[in-house]
Amino acid sequence: MESIREGASGAAVEDIQERLGSLGYAIASDETSAGVFGKSTGTAVARFRLDHDLPLGDVLDAATWSSLVDECYQLGDRTLYLRLPNFHGNDVRQLQERLNILGFSCGTVDGSYGVHTEAAVKQFQESVGALADGMAFPDTFDAIERLRHVWAGKPANGPHPQGGMGFARAAGVLEGACIAISGDDPISRNVAGRIVNLANATSDKNTLELADYREGIPAGARALILLSATPLAQGAKVGSIDMDDLDTLPLRLRSAYESARGHEPVVRIELPVGAGFDGTFTTGDAQTYAVLLLDAVCAAFDGVGL
Repeated sequence: MESIREGASGAAVEDIQERLGSLGYAIASDETSAGVFGKSTGTAVARFRLDHDLPLGDVLDAATWSSLVDECYQLGDRTLYLRLPNFHGNDVRQLQERLNILGFSCGTVDGSYGVHTEAAVKQFQESVGALADGMAFPDTFDAIERLRHVWAGKPANGPHPQGGMGFARAAGVLEGACIAISGDDPISRNVAGRIVNLANATSDKNTLELADYREGIPAGARALILLSATPLAQGAKVGSIDMDDLDTLPLRLRSAYESARGHEPVVRIELPVGAGFDGTFTTGDAQTYAVLLLDAVCAAFDGVGL
């Protein structure tokens, strides 16, 4: 495109002024009403270039126009997916920020839809029981928006402390949680039983109970956590998360629960047994998983009104 500078007028200038105004850059009303690129428009362009690490100047060239368009995208304006060149813009940045807060790490918030962002989108989609194809479109955006009360007002790059709870604090969570836990195979049922035993040892008023997932959510339980040592069946609609990142596990567990809230609050956690499992699973393995998962449950539901 040809550079647009002071003295220009017309629809292109009006578009530039509208975009800059939407981003909070002040332009004199007489210039906007006439669609004229005057001194205040040039000042707004110069400030935009400075704020976005572009070469200093008050002329809107191709690079500045591209950056301005990117900054005006809002989450939901377009479908986002992995491609070359990567999608980039403010909507990608918003997606990354919200997923990071929810525990689905995109890495550094850079506004570029790369492989780490696609992986985070897939994890989030799987956690809410949606098709995990890594394509962020209206259904994905709607699921994120329903979790606004979880991510709003929090820093995207952390810290988001979630783990390592003391016994007194964990006991307080367990006494009001009213959560059922189950397993859909012998290994996961073993771990589930150990989690409940640990919870009972933590508090004699523990409300975390062992359940049979085939019979549904027990009366009085607000949520069912289903453990599994087998991969999720293709086409399954239940939300599922894995234990690949223990630091973000509480955040992802809470996000999955909040997403399921309002209908059947079942959250599936896949144990890291792996596809190459050779049949060896020790008592120590089961106890380690139980400790890690109980800590994650307590951190995830700390302060959550169940």
